[in-house]
Amino acid sequence: MLKVAALYQFAPLPDFREVREPLRALCVGLSVKGTILLAGEGINGTVAGMPDAIDALAAELQTGTLFSGRLDNLELKFSQASVMPFARLKVRLKKEIVTLGDPATDPTRAVGIYVEPKDWNGLIAAPDTLLIDTRNAFEVAMGTFEGAVDPQLARFGEFKDFVAQKLDPDRHRRIAMFCTGGIRCEKASSYLLSRGFKEVYHLKGGILKYLEGIPESESCWRGECFVFDDRIALGHGLTESRRAGRLMDGAPGDD
Repeated sequence: MLKVAALYQFAPLPDFREVREPLRALCVGLSVKGTILLAGEGINGTVAGMPDAIDALAAELQTGTLFSGRLDNLELKFSQASVMPFARLKVRLKKEIVTLGDPATDPTRAVGIYVEPKDWNGLIAAPDTLLIDTRNAFEVAMGTFEGAVDPQLARFGEFKDFVAQKLDPDRHRRIAMFCTGGIRCEKASSYLLSRGFKEVYHLKGGILKYLEGIPESESCWRGECFVFDDRIALGHGLTESRRAGRLMDGAPGDD
């Protein structure tokens, strides 16, 4: 059984271009495949390999010399795959590790309030909480939380338009957001704070961490969670979906 790691952290990485080749060499040496994005604002990726290899990569990212401790708060979520879900390794340089398209938004300086999965149900059950799914519309169609607003995004960059057209800091006092692994909703929370929203929450570790830790009998999640690899979707306990392959022919881009 292979180990899959979804990882990200917003952290200043002014030398991200210089880190690319050493990171690629490390992954090749460990026979790890997947996609890792590097930018001045941090790192984002999903990779797979033998369990010992993934553990070694995670340890190097967090405490090794490659990043010199700058990724000590790396958000990691582990799952399993019966076959390698990636065809090759890609380490890419980007302007943003998740594309919002607003240069003023800086999650390395300010983000909303992290909510642990165990506290999520209570927050979203409150009548004054506006729950927003920050993923693309095709992802939402496969599964989402009860009562969540679907902004009908074709890509994450359209979130700015949704905020401008549908949200008001004076009317929407408490907003809770979620996404697959936590990165999109974290950046969205930073954007909302910059637009004058005061009480902004986001699910720590995203849907994947929630599905990993919350029993299905206690869950407010309905459906399956799309993932950007050959597994297509995961259910409670991060088990591979049996029906998602019939719904999707393949994985589109991760905007």
